[in-house]
Amino acid sequence: METVIVIGGGAAGIMAALTAAEGEKRRVLLLERQQRIGRKLLATGNGRCNLTNTGATLEHYHGEQADFAAPALAKFSPQDALDYFHALGLMTVEEYGGRVYPLSNSANSVVDVLRFALEKRGVEVRCACPVRSIARQDRGYSVVTDEGSLAADYLIVACGGAAGAKLGGVMDGYELLKPLGHKRTALHPALVQLITPPEYPRALKGVRADGRLRLLSGSETLAAGEGELQFTDNGLSGPAAFDVSRAAATAGEGLTLSMNFFREYSASQVLALLKQRRESYPQLESAQLFTGMLHNRLGKMQVKYAGLPQDLALGKLSDAQLEQAVQAAMDFRLKLLGTEGFDHAQVTAGGIKTTGFNPETLESWFMPGLFVCGELLDVDGDCGGYNLQWAWSSGRLAGRLGT
Repeated sequence: METVIVIGGGAAGIMAALTAAEGEKRRVLLLERQQRIGRKLLATGNGRCNLTNTGATLEHYHGEQADFAAPALAKFSPQDALDYFHALGLMTVEEYGGRVYPLSNSANSVVDVLRFALEKRGVEVRCACPVRSIARQDRGYSVVTDEGSLAADYLIVACGGAAGAKLGGVMDGYELLKPLGHKRTALHPALVQLITPPEYPRALKGVRADGRLRLLSGSETLAAGEGELQFTDNGLSGPAAFDVSRAAATAGEGLTLSMNFFREYSASQVLALLKQRRESYPQLESAQLFTGMLHNRLGKMQVKYAGLPQDLALGKLSDAQLEQAVQAAMDFRLKLLGTEGFDHAQVTAGGIKTTGFNPETLESWFMPGLFVCGELLDVDGDCGGYNLQWAWSSGRLAGRLGT
């Protein structure tokens, strides 16, 4: 009987173990260092688990080999993932931007159906079982744990990345693969909060707004995101911020963030609205210029940012001053100081170099029988379910063990 050992009980590792267990006369062991499997999975999508995105195409993924993820995504597409989970009994709902969540709105539902499937297929799950080292043997691999040494005919490493240490993010995978000759790229936090000077964010803490966010180097746009922005004590969070966070972490210094809070409108349309406000309510203070258009605190902040006296009556504002207000709300700029670290990141940008693996199977080119999948590889996706789709796709491909 063949023995397959999967290291890592996250999304990719669970999928790899389930796939490997489909083979006949095969023993599958799933080793997880945490007290339970799927801890990071439980935290995704703010606890709702954004398990895939129906638009998960290659352009949403990043890494040194931009097209490395293509075979895995093609062989197990978002629709394949949905069909797989539906067969496990999970009901889902699609929301804006192709994001898919469990109908229950609870990540527990996803982990539960996966746990049931592992039990049904006879996968031996060992939690609180960190792996200390792996080594190539004459036949297969030796896996050393605190409980002793295990022998495997096939080994799948799915330890995840460095992001989210409190939920199980570790450096284990990189260290385990190093003696086998597999190197890694530089690592950066991604899908993480942006840090700016605190003056404006602190006054807006907790405010959520729809907007377009651009990361600028001089006049060049390096990255952009759209959707919800949330102000924090010292910067920005939310999906739009996460969309530019990878570039923010890797593009160097001297960068600027530009926010447009009227992304669906032209400057002339916004100016016309402000002129109408001035005409209708000439006695209102300028601080109320954006009332009904933006969150009250955000609107007042835009008036301040535009340099307008907040207690001046609207009727006394000139057209030039209204144009200043439009400019402020459609190009609100903050200096980028950096990003939060790995503890706060949802994903690791960078990882084990993909040049060492066959993209059609995820098997090591020079260590037969060794497969690597998920976040541990140098593949990371945009915000919105893309990273979990990579976990399912790559876990499924690795679990096929080259067949």
